[in-house]
Amino acid sequence: MLERKIYSRLIDWKKKRKEDKLKKCLIVKGARQVGKSYIIKKFGENEYDSFIEINFYEHPELKSIFDGEITSEAIYKRISLNIPNTKLVPGNTLIFLDEIQRCGNARTAIKFLAEDFRFDVISSGSLLGLSYGMDADEEVDAVESVPVGYEESLTMYSLDLEEFLWANGYSKESIQDMKKYLGSEEQIHESVHQKYEELFREFMVVGGMPEVVADFAIHKDFNRVLDIQNSIIDEYKDDISKHAKGKEKQYVRMCYDAIPKQLAKELKKFQYSTVEKGQTRRKFGGSVQWLIDSSMVNPCYNISEPFIPLMANAKDEQFKLYINDTGLLTCLYGFETKRAILNNTIKGNARGGLYENVIAECLVKQGYKLYYYKPDDNHELEFLIEKEGSVIPIEVKAGNTASVSLNNFIADFTPNIAYKLISNRNGIVGVKETIPHYMVMFI
Repeated sequence: MLERKIYSRLIDWKKKRKEDKLKKCLIVKGARQVGKSYIIKKFGENEYDSFIEINFYEHPELKSIFDGEITSEAIYKRISLNIPNTKLVPGNTLIFLDEIQRCGNARTAIKFLAEDFRFDVISSGSLLGLSYGMDADEEVDAVESVPVGYEESLTMYSLDLEEFLWANGYSKESIQDMKKYLGSEEQIHESVHQKYEELFREFMVVGGMPEVVADFAIHKDFNRVLDIQNSIIDEYKDDISKHAKGKEKQYVRMCYDAIPKQLAKELKKFQYSTVEKGQTRRKFGGSVQWLIDSSMVNPCYNISEPFIPLMANAKDEQFKLYINDTGLLTCLYGFETKRAILNNTIKGNARGGLYENVIAECLVKQGYKLYYYKPDDNHELEFLIEKEGSVIPIEVKAGNTASVSLNNFIADFTPNIAYKLISNRNGIVGVKETIPHYMVMFI
């Protein structure tokens, strides 16, 4: 079993249900193939005496459990009636409603289930980020009443860098020992640095999709990695064909296919003309939003001024799009790109785009919203994040070139801390801290 950080958050929710009488069921969202169902099943089997799974995709007939009266009492009676050998143990049962988007009544019933503390309920499903009406799947049910205030939402991603290292045999203690170099003038030993740089490039190529990581941890075979990643991308494209509506099927696919091309350009800002020459937001804006809502991409918005709240200063029409898992991005580029990354020989604008993508992925998995700052045509800071009431600038360099944009930002806005991410070792000059790319997991 791959160890996932989200497991502790499931434990925290269970504890709040029991000790604090939290009137909320849990809903776990996230892109396909990030391990949502697997981790919830393991949680249910390990942490409860009784685990009941209701999968509305595999067993559509179980939707009848939520027909008619949807009080908790009525629902639990119908569960015992429709699912053989069910054990409903008060105080020690988890009910898992998987693919809940296929049963609107089940989503409506969450309010009543949340108020009944005899049993805990977690729901999940594919493409839950899509609002009703954006999903063309005929099996997706409209929700009569969204249970506002009765759901605690949790977004799950593919494995982050630290989880990837755990899966490949690196202990938590040895990884956390690296954290001492953040904010320190002590330099990382060259041999340790080289090893972690190599591991970081492996993470870029393998990515964090659980099936891929689990296979790589055993076989260490990059050809197998590519095959599994191609299968996942095919599933993503099948999702587009099945769930996008009408002409959006073609448009969403075109936008997704355009992202690797855009990231390989000097100008990384998403341009609709990359999708189709001469086209604008009017044609493809809805398709881009579909990709964002499906969690297949991570958006990063340009801001007018670098002050909290950054979202209030975001320019909605100026953004970058990053693929949600850098391993999938390298798969889209092909095996020779993977080889060049591993050998550290990749050159050109694509190199910068790949490093931006992986840093964006790492920041999102740590809970940060993404913004960038481009005050003029000659200067750009790749990322700004909000942390502890401050705006923190982050400059990303594939190598270790000059920091003109970051230096200007420091001079103009005097941040408490500013990070420059490079391929070399760490160092501090004033508020500017230079750290290797892999240290992003500690920001």
